[in-house]
Amino acid sequence: MGSKEEKFLKKLLVTFKEEAVEHLKVISTGLLDLEKKPEPEARDNIIEMIFREVHSLKGAARSVNQNDIETLCSALETVFDSLKRRRILLTPGMLELLYQSSNFFTVLLQTVDTPPGGAEAAVNREKISSLKHTLELLVNPAEAGESETVQLEKESFPEMFDPAQPPVKESQTFLTPEKEKLQAEEKIKISTKKLDSLLLQAEELLITKLAMSERVNELQTMINSVNQWKREREKISGLLRQYEKKINRIDENNGKKNNGSEKLFEFVKWNDSFVRTFERSLTPVIKSAKRDHHSFSSMADNLLEDMKKVLMLPLSFITEIFPKMVRELSHEQNKEVKLIISGEDIEIDRRILEEIRNPLIHLLRNCIDHGIEKQQERLNKKKPAEGTVKVEIAQKDSSKVEIKISDDGAGIDYEKVKTSALKLGIISAEEKNKINAEQILPLIFQSGVTTSSIITDLSGRGLGLAIVREKVEKLGGTITVETKAGAGTIFRFVLPLTLATFHGIFVRLGGQLFVIPTSFVEQVTRVKKEEVKSVENKDTIQLHGKVVSLVNLKDALGIPRSDEKEINLNGILHAVIVADADKQIAFTADEIICEQEILVKTFGRQLSRVKNISGTTILGNGKVVPILNVFDLMKSSVNITARAFLTETVKTEAAKKHSVLVVEDSITARALLKNILETAGYEVSTAVDGVDAFTQLRTGSFDVVVSDVDMPRMNGFDFTAKIRTEKKFTDLPVVLVTALESREDRERGIDVGANAYIVKSGFDQRNLLEVIKQLI
Repeated sequence: MGSKEEKFLKKLLVTFKEEAVEHLKVISTGLLDLEKKPEPEARDNIIEMIFREVHSLKGAARSVNQNDIETLCSALETVFDSLKRRRILLTPGMLELLYQSSNFFTVLLQTVDTPPGGAEAAVNREKISSLKHTLELLVNPAEAGESETVQLEKESFPEMFDPAQPPVKESQTFLTPEKEKLQAEEKIKISTKKLDSLLLQAEELLITKLAMSERVNELQTMINSVNQWKREREKISGLLRQYEKKINRIDENNGKKNNGSEKLFEFVKWNDSFVRTFERSLTPVIKSAKRDHHSFSSMADNLLEDMKKVLMLPLSFITEIFPKMVRELSHEQNKEVKLIISGEDIEIDRRILEEIRNPLIHLLRNCIDHGIEKQQERLNKKKPAEGTVKVEIAQKDSSKVEIKISDDGAGIDYEKVKTSALKLGIISAEEKNKINAEQILPLIFQSGVTTSSIITDLSGRGLGLAIVREKVEKLGGTITVETKAGAGTIFRFVLPLTLATFHGIFVRLGGQLFVIPTSFVEQVTRVKKEEVKSVENKDTIQLHGKVVSLVNLKDALGIPRSDEKEINLNGILHAVIVADADKQIAFTADEIICEQEILVKTFGRQLSRVKNISGTTILGNGKVVPILNVFDLMKSSVNITARAFLTETVKTEAAKKHSVLVVEDSITARALLKNILETAGYEVSTAVDGVDAFTQLRTGSFDVVVSDVDMPRMNGFDFTAKIRTEKKFTDLPVVLVTALESREDRERGIDVGANAYIVKSGFDQRNLLEVIKQLI
């Protein structure tokens, strides 16, 4: 087969797999609907729909020579044809066999690219032969041999079969609501990678929009300067006229002109004319710039909004697999569970859907495994034998969606949670006896905490809820839990509808800007010094009748307070009130600047987790500004004791700044490290790799080097080794900050002469600052 034909066949197989997945979704949904014992008319519609889906799948399989799939489809087609013609009755055992056949299609789809002669293919064909034979016996049980027994229940669902009702006509066509919607609109398939690329470019326009706004502001500043000049010029215009007349009289009396004075007045007149001309030229430029900025902003916003809509998908995109999953899990655990889903038509960013799929699945598994009791246990508690799990989705406002997963099971056992937390050392024995219900529930999100007595493939490891919370928080959402013994548990989390762009509050700490996401900000306020009270060695303020902790943002971020400016001359503190669920903390900053829309830039895989920082944004002037992680900030604030808000601070003479050389090939990581160190009071120079850094070392003077390892031209290991070969750099401290975390890499770092080795995956800026402080 030629290369063109092979490429075409591969492309065709990809298309077939996509089509087959869609057919199987409809088939699985149909089987689940049949199990609910629908009315006869609805049942016939479902059977007809499944029959047509199986028939279409068979045709698609034949076109790409997938004989195994075609064979199984033919057998299923015969069964559904017999069902719709009333030749056989639908029984629970038959439905179970149809489920098995539908599930096996998924196995076959995974092997469409593998050679047909392999061992796996032989096993699959044997399974197909067995399924085909059993399905044929459903249609013609008389053909079963004496030694053959069809393992099916004999009872049928009475509500699902009415012999007096006429069979479905061949000409009838039944469509699912999804397919009706698809037929109503023209659709094309396009790669999500292409869409993601378009969205990324549309989002990047926000940076250009901000840059244009910056240029307009700069132009406005220029015209303001001209107006200021005009005002100052007007103040001395009378004095200049008087001086000119006085000089002219002196010249007349002397009978000659003073050339110096004449030139001075000529320059003043020329300068007046120049400024007026400059103003006339600048005014239309500003008007045009404002008009262009407004036009571009409108187009960029509309394009970004439309691109977001393109990537918005209904939550049914992930919830459609839940009924089948719940059915299989409940059968495995010998429990009866009814799943109710509402609000799945609400649309949300596809990237968010992909991230929350696994957390939602985990919570559903928890509901079935931990929550819903066995049938007899439920009956003993005077509950229905069938447990209920609900997935309720509702849009909170124009930018957020709330997902609530609940069950009517046993609820969370507080004692088991406390016992597990005690074993892990999260709480002490004394705390176990004092802790209340409100303090217990957050413990279930701690890694390792579990209420299961055994470890199974479903649960018991205590990692699931910790991962769920981390995922939700990473998306900028919140998660809470409510429980009642014997009545069940509710997990509720709120997520943004879209990613990438949002509004943030800009605050200044020293010379560094930071962004706090507006979605977590309840209000911005000013606090008088005398309003700050110390409660249990913590600074607090009264806010709407509640006591709220007051924390200096510098303390939470581990930034030294070298020059105290929190309290201005009037004794006023600038505070931002942030909230997570029912917790509030007031963070103080040197200055609260403004709120504006920002574009989020993530760190990538190498810096996937940076304490207190969730990402960065780029201003119109090109400056990189860190975006604060509110959840981390609130955790970092727990152990901060009262500081000098209650007393006047005494400024000390600024210590001599130490110089740091940062060596990092990643632009984002380099900017982040530079910002962290400069905010901490260091003078920072940067280099892009080992070669560039060594050149700077020879020409400059540095107190410490902070270097990445994996870099082009000369990596961090080679760079450190080269430093140690130079006699004048023998005592120069070197800190390696890298994504390489194996024991061998750590040992190599020490062997080549590094003084410290910090892994990026667990990066904590406090740790870096403490290490540098010790080394210097």
